[in-house]
Amino acid sequence: MDDIQTTSALGSGEMVPAVSADCSSTSFTPLVVLELASDTKQEAIAWLLSRIRDPQQNGGAELLVEQLGLGDGGSEKENPNLFLGGPRDGDSFLSMAECQYIIKHELDTLRAKDETHVPGHPQAKLYPGKSISESSYTLSLCQALYFGFLEYFTFALVPMALIGVPYYLFDWENYDKYVVFAVFNLVWCTVILELWKRFSTSLAYSWGTLSRKKAFEEPRPGFHGVLGFNPVTGREEPLDSNTKRQLRVYLVSLPFVLLCLYLSLYVMMIYFLMEGWALSVHDEEPTFWTGVLLFIPSIIYAVVIEIMNLVYRYAAEFLTEWEGQSTYFNFFNCFASLFYIAFAMQDMALLRQSLATLLITSQILNQFMEAFLPYWLQRRRNKKRMRKVQKRKAVAEAELPLAEQVRLEADMSTYLGTFDDYLELFLLFGYVSLFSCVYPLAAVLVVLNNITEVYSDAFKMCCVFKRPFSEPAANIGVWQVRLVSKSSNQSLQYI
Repeated sequence: MDDIQTTSALGSGEMVPAVSADCSSTSFTPLVVLELASDTKQEAIAWLLSRIRDPQQNGGAELLVEQLGLGDGGSEKENPNLFLGGPRDGDSFLSMAECQYIIKHELDTLRAKDETHVPGHPQAKLYPGKSISESSYTLSLCQALYFGFLEYFTFALVPMALIGVPYYLFDWENYDKYVVFAVFNLVWCTVILELWKRFSTSLAYSWGTLSRKKAFEEPRPGFHGVLGFNPVTGREEPLDSNTKRQLRVYLVSLPFVLLCLYLSLYVMMIYFLMEGWALSVHDEEPTFWTGVLLFIPSIIYAVVIEIMNLVYRYAAEFLTEWEGQSTYFNFFNCFASLFYIAFAMQDMALLRQSLATLLITSQILNQFMEAFLPYWLQRRRNKKRMRKVQKRKAVAEAELPLAEQVRLEADMSTYLGTFDDYLELFLLFGYVSLFSCVYPLAAVLVVLNNITEVYSDAFKMCCVFKRPFSEPAANIGVWQVRLVSKSSNQSLQYI
């Protein structure tokens, strides 16, 4: 603790009066002197002394300690926070050096079990947080690996963010500026993906899941079919008629996907019409409010994209069940308008504005929908149940019986896995890798989002959703392939 400036050993064995933990007057042999900073708060001093006197089974040192105080000729500049410490049993057969070593060890290993900060010093935190390896013992390994990738992705974005800020502020409006940063993005994507493979391998090795490789992908839990032998693997598993599945895909699913594609293009055209209208209004009367109006179409379009992605998710789940697919699939629409602006319209100013608005709006919506809205709904359900419990048994929430606590947690939402969490990071990776050459501040926005994402996801998994069953994981699975494919598409785009 920073308030403890020095801990020195005493060379003499003079007996001095002291007060033990039970406040009974006794004598002990002081062997160490503890000097605290002169500006240490009394709350912190009282807390530290209580921890030194507490029994060892409670995390204390179980030592005797007493304040030395000022001498007879002491001045105001002298530090009054001097304390003598020693063992309870003065007739030890150990030598003085051994006793001092044991006392120092006990002081160094004091434990604070309930406090989150040093009393009187809120800035002195006692629990800085859990590492990724420690999180793997409480969370599922899939979740721990997700947090590992989120942490790695955030730190990997820092160099791009540091370069992007001066690059954005430097007034250089020509295509050479975009080409230079695009080449940097290409190298950056390649390097961080290769380094992530090594980092994920080290995590899997430390967790003992490195050699866990699925020889064959298991069918999804909701897949139904007649038991039979797979002609490829020779294993007994549910099978479905391939002919029926193909008919469902070509006659229903494919037309539905084309309809969704048409709807996406139609919404995008409406967005461009709204953008043109807002620009014309601003050109006729350039005021502050017409300047704000320029961002309204992008905000509306970002909200519509999130709604459409939610509809796509439910549609993908329904089609997966209806077609009888053995694996999951999903589709989304986030980059269509940006590609159209970049390659068809070639309007870099509109591209920067649209990218910034899409990033900020989608991040705010995702944080609200993923954590805060479910938590608010859960709190409402808990309050209703707590009123019933208190009326029936007149107990406080802190003294909630185990049965009622189980019922409260049973009402929590079910965590459906890390698919949506990885999808969000995948989209952010796409925004940064594909379009940050035009808008270098994109990396800064994503770094800020990831910092809040760590806390919101941890809050969501610990307080909003039920704890899922642990499942071993050796890597991030198919998302590694998708990230590599995104990097390959980026190379083709720059060419």
